[in-house]
Amino acid sequence: MSLKAVLFDFNGVIINDEPVHEQLIEQLLVEENLTIKRGEYQKVCLGRSDRICLQDLLASRGRVVNDAYLTQLINRKAQAYALELEKIEKLPLYPGLDDLIFQVRSRNLKLGLVSGAVRKEIELVLERAKLAEYFKVVVAGDDITASKPEPDGYLLAVERLNQEYADLNLQPQECLVIEDTLAGIQAAKKAGMQVVGVANTYPFHMLQRQANWTVDYLTDLELERIQEIYSQKELQGTTGE
Repeated sequence: MSLKAVLFDFNGVIINDEPVHEQLIEQLLVEENLTIKRGEYQKVCLGRSDRICLQDLLASRGRVVNDAYLTQLINRKAQAYALELEKIEKLPLYPGLDDLIFQVRSRNLKLGLVSGAVRKEIELVLERAKLAEYFKVVVAGDDITASKPEPDGYLLAVERLNQEYADLNLQPQECLVIEDTLAGIQAAKKAGMQVVGVANTYPFHMLQRQANWTVDYLTDLELERIQEIYSQKELQGTTGE
């Protein structure tokens, strides 16, 4: 089992924008004449798609809305997100991101992105940060119905990477995932992938219980060492046959 691809989460791994999302979800609920409780966003929404987040928040308040109305709410939030980002002169990207992407590419590993965020929001950030060219495969919240902690997004990323690179023959166990939430780690594990938990959103000790490796910051991630571990496992598998 060699390492062939590194799959990044988006919010909380590439960009530090959870406070913006929390504010916008709260704003949407206020427009619906509802309020959000303290800590509820973290409990219901972190690591999950906007659709599932809003659906659950509304349902817990006795509001059952159809898909069309939910899509309308999500689009309103995406427009508001774009306006909020326009106000920010320098995007709050996580330190070490550029260097990590460089490491991944210099080792001839494929890059993918798997997020519950809507595609408009992801593309806006990637274009502005000049990262779009590196992420040929992006699985967004719009592409899947089952949000993290379900594995659907990560499995779809494997499919799309194999379509993008004809000779890759990528298997889930040949992917390394970089995640910041418990729901994201669970999704990757269910997909049969190994995970680095980065303590941008949850404390180190909480991620350590679930991730294969845990780091405080992206700059602490030793890709070379992780790649060697994948190679050793491949070697063990070969000699054991």
